[in-house]
Amino acid sequence: MLKIGAHLSINNGYLSAAKEAKSIEANCFQYFSRNPRGGTAREVDLSDISTFNDFAAKNDLFPVLAHAPYTLNLASANPDTRKFAHMCIRDDIKTLSNFKGNNNYVFHPGSHTTLTREEGLAFIIDILNSVLSPQTEPKILLEAMSGKGSELGTSFNELKFILDRVEQKSKMGVCLDTCHIFCAGYDIVNNLDGVLEEFDNLIGLDKIYAVHLNDSLYPLGAKKDRHSKIGAGEIGLDAIVKFINHPSLKHLPYYLETPNDTNGYLDEILLLRKNFNNA
Repeated sequence: MLKIGAHLSINNGYLSAAKEAKSIEANCFQYFSRNPRGGTAREVDLSDISTFNDFAAKNDLFPVLAHAPYTLNLASANPDTRKFAHMCIRDDIKTLSNFKGNNNYVFHPGSHTTLTREEGLAFIIDILNSVLSPQTEPKILLEAMSGKGSELGTSFNELKFILDRVEQKSKMGVCLDTCHIFCAGYDIVNNLDGVLEEFDNLIGLDKIYAVHLNDSLYPLGAKKDRHSKIGAGEIGLDAIVKFINHPSLKHLPYYLETPNDTNGYLDEILLLRKNFNNA
């Protein structure tokens, strides 16, 4: 069965988000680990997490995906910004250790801004090596980015560069974003097999733990990050259906980040389920 959900709010608690996921026929979901435009985190409520764990287990809602705030920049030239990123990742990992299921944590690698790409990558690697340990429970996922501005992690080569230099390799993985990789120049519309072969040769398809499933407002290689509703963008429904049905990808959890309300997410989930081959 297709494992698919959407990005939901936890403002009213994890159990509330899980019930909303169930209402849109999702069997997984993503949420922000803390304020996406700031960085403050909700107080850890172990009772809420416990009831969430029970509800999620009974309703097959694992794995959930915690998304770090956009304000994280591990590649910043500013040491205070890097210190903040280190604190967020460390504390979010600690919170996630209270959850059951094989859950994951995804973050944008960062932007090198005034630094060279090599300097920015080195800072990302340093922070990951300082925060990860053999006891880290959630998988930590690098999100593949679209290439706008001075973003890092916009090519499979850069993702490989980071992964190769993280000491706790078994704790790391990748989250593909269909809009991002398309706008970064990977033609998943006309050459999906070729794109996946390149990823497999460089990193290994077994390192993909999650997919952000989005259409794209902009065309191939545009280096923009603007998501569209499924079937309403430059990728198109046919290519997205081929993506979720690919033998190397169909087992993965998919998380919609499309510009939708609750009913819109429900419509997209039903549409994609209808076009998914369970065989």
